[in-house]
Amino acid sequence: MRFNSLTFLIFFWLSTSAYFALPYRRRWALLLICSALFYAAYIPAYLLVLAVVIVIDYVAGLAIERATGNARKLWLLASVLANIGLLAAFKYFDFASDNLHTLLARLQLNYPVRHIGLLLPIGLSFHTFQSLSYTIEVYRGRQRAERHPGMYALYVMFYPQLVAGPIERPQNLLHQFREDHVFDADRIFAGLRQMLWGFFKKLVIADRLANIVDPIYRDPRAWGRAYLWLATYCFAFQIYCDFSGYSDIALGAARVLGIKLMTNFDRPYAARSVAEFWRRWHISLSTWFRDYVYFPLRGNRVTVPRWCVNVLIVFLISGLWHGASWTFVVWGAIHGMYLIIGRLTGAARARLSAAIHLDRLPVVSAAVKIFLTFNLIAITWVFFRAASLAQASFILAKMARGPLWDAPPFTLANPAPFVADDLLLIATLVVLMELIQWISSRPWNGFFDRQPAWVRWPAYYAVIIAILWFGALGGRTFIYFQF
Repeated sequence: MRFNSLTFLIFFWLSTSAYFALPYRRRWALLLICSALFYAAYIPAYLLVLAVVIVIDYVAGLAIERATGNARKLWLLASVLANIGLLAAFKYFDFASDNLHTLLARLQLNYPVRHIGLLLPIGLSFHTFQSLSYTIEVYRGRQRAERHPGMYALYVMFYPQLVAGPIERPQNLLHQFREDHVFDADRIFAGLRQMLWGFFKKLVIADRLANIVDPIYRDPRAWGRAYLWLATYCFAFQIYCDFSGYSDIALGAARVLGIKLMTNFDRPYAARSVAEFWRRWHISLSTWFRDYVYFPLRGNRVTVPRWCVNVLIVFLISGLWHGASWTFVVWGAIHGMYLIIGRLTGAARARLSAAIHLDRLPVVSAAVKIFLTFNLIAITWVFFRAASLAQASFILAKMARGPLWDAPPFTLANPAPFVADDLLLIATLVVLMELIQWISSRPWNGFFDRQPAWVRWPAYYAVIIAILWFGALGGRTFIYFQF
């Protein structure tokens, strides 16, 4: 079930009430049942796929801990191959098969394998990586193998973060399922407040921005470059509010239950470089690739050419993780090139900054860096949002030199996707969101919490009214559910 649905609100209220009514030693079973019901609300049959992943890694974890020598590596390899194999079968088989068919056709060779069209189990990429982190951490000796099969199943299936993360490590999550989380009104209220903030970002900002982005990207040939730039900037904030909104709801729901999940976003569009952007965006995934791909490749403890290769490997895999399409591969490659160019030109940029005395104006310098970084990131979102490489190339070319104000004729059957008032409202909401997030990052973050109830509660009601009044309540799915 989707977070942005009435069904989820009822499910959350009932499951949370039952959770605190039970003795804490029995709560894990309730959470496991609730998580299974939550996932079964999409496609019940795919619970079997999830069960296969759980059984494989539960057995592998025990075997790795008991084995010695090369046997440990073999069990880890079995876990990795099984997880990646399942992910590849559902997510990448048709992509690889279609590309191989195209290649062999050009060589005038026959390729008899058909497109099988398997439907990707929702969240498979996320819980596959979470399962892999468990067996890897057991292999490295940083986590004891979990003996209780139900507890391990709950680690993989915990419903707040099951579908779109954050991707948790076993050290952070497993032990929390055994702890007694008492009913704490302050903690529960803080969790509900974080959920409310997530709903605001998703329903009021992301889904309203989608009403601008979708029609323009659906038919980019009909729109001038001003509108394409507008849609691209809007998508940058749409995907941020959509995904970080999901993360806020997940973290808030877990917090109500007394379980702490890792922070997944930290004001990414305030980054002053692409490298800093990736320390702030989808933190659970970027740290996963850092720990399990980048560091094993020896990171930056190699020659510069080898480091460049390491970075490209990480970002190409990251792009492919996001989707079985060349658009995602190119998106990842561009980010990798950004990081490589950023490092190789660091000294030259520092000298230029000193030469024009920009380093003497720290506020101006920061603003310039944030502006340039945001635009570099926005350009890559074209590949993320476009339906194909051809469409992405067309959009970028038209953004560079196409007609400025072209737009399709608007009729009752084909109304404008936005009006000036909509743009003003959305811009105001985005600025307000960034201001609130900036205040939350400052040392005086707790100032609002210390205010009396007559100050705080009107603010909460204002957010609820904004969701009901301005929110796009059509139940639009979360963007990252496709991954």
